[in-house]
Amino acid sequence: MVDISVNGNVIKGVKLFCFDKDGTLIDLYHYWANMVALRAEGICRHYHFDMDLDKKAMMLAMGVDVARQRLLPQGPVGILPRSFVQAAAEEYVVTKNGENAQEVCFRIFKDVDEFSARQLSMFIKPIPGAVALLRQIKGLGGLIAIATTDRTDRAWVAMKFLGVEALIDIVVGADQVKNSKPDPEMLQLISGKTGIALKDIVMVGDAETDVRMGLQAGVKAAIGLYAGITSKEKLLSLTPYVVETVADIRVQGA
Repeated sequence: MVDISVNGNVIKGVKLFCFDKDGTLIDLYHYWANMVALRAEGICRHYHFDMDLDKKAMMLAMGVDVARQRLLPQGPVGILPRSFVQAAAEEYVVTKNGENAQEVCFRIFKDVDEFSARQLSMFIKPIPGAVALLRQIKGLGGLIAIATTDRTDRAWVAMKFLGVEALIDIVVGADQVKNSKPDPEMLQLISGKTGIALKDIVMVGDAETDVRMGLQAGVKAAIGLYAGITSKEKLLSLTPYVVETVADIRVQGA
């Protein structure tokens, strides 16, 4: 078991740490801005939309604010499952020219997936301190899970790229559950597959949905990271365990 210190608050006897991926272990904006930009470019190219104005507007519809270099706190990208992000792109096309774009968007999203898997260095930038924390936890005997709105296979690819694949015990993506965050289903699945009771798990994430998922699941503690997508004030309204990034979490043997 592992003890945690978060801003002077001590959380004792943690058996499993469940981390969100984007914004928690991986730089949120860097990853999703590049992914969404390529998706928008492909759609604009197919429909001969304006590669500047329409691209930026479509990226905003998918949840990326290029002007402010931030993700929208309501998503859909980075917060909601992939289907919602694709639906936002499809809706933009329908609004623009009235054409059903489901097949086109599905194909372009898939093409971008395949490209990004070959060019991971363009997309994945670890949060400072994230890899060190994972190694500390594993060295102390803790289990590590990833709960993400991304697909499970893509999350594993990201972990392999970071060199921490061997440290991760289980990954649950949105494709494995019927109800994504903030529903507790992901954590319930992780608990069931690892045999670790929810009361012995700590959830760590940068989004309100991560914290709410942890609270609804009844975990030992939900830790919010305010350098990501949700404000410090919002996170503090949900949990007393709030720090800027994972680098501010201290662990030691129980």
